[in-house]
Amino acid sequence: MKKIDRELAKYPADQRQSAVMAALAHAQVELGWLSPETMHEVADYIGMPAIAVQEVATFYNMYNLKPVGKHKITVCTNLPCALSGGERAGKRIKDALGIDWRETTADGQFTLQEGECMGACGDAPVMLVNNHRMCSFMSDEKIDALLEELNK
Repeated sequence: MKKIDRELAKYPADQRQSAVMAALAHAQVELGWLSPETMHEVADYIGMPAIAVQEVATFYNMYNLKPVGKHKITVCTNLPCALSGGERAGKRIKDALGIDWRETTADGQFTLQEGECMGACGDAPVMLVNNHRMCSFMSDEKIDALLEELNK
């Protein structure tokens, strides 16, 4: 709540809803995903309708609306990345982990998701780890090294 309070302090009192995205991000980092109950708590805390918070959480793919693995890997499959190795990168991860898009490994370590443009088309293929770490120019070797690093 202290982190959400810092976000709220950035806006005038009558515009508290402007902090909703940051509040959801803080809640997700703390809890791993955004349950309906969590979204309702955020709505109550910020002072906005619960449906409005849910609309934000369901619009953006960075929010986890169900539990995910310890390491969520999001591969950009938007056209520039897809044409520059994104599809190959996704297949490499699927084969290595034995899962498909929107699935989690049996041990709960990895979830694989497709993502939209991450704003780094010149670095394709691009992926994000847990919405915080961007990985660029992901060759098979770099993918293998990333999975090995995360699996420690």
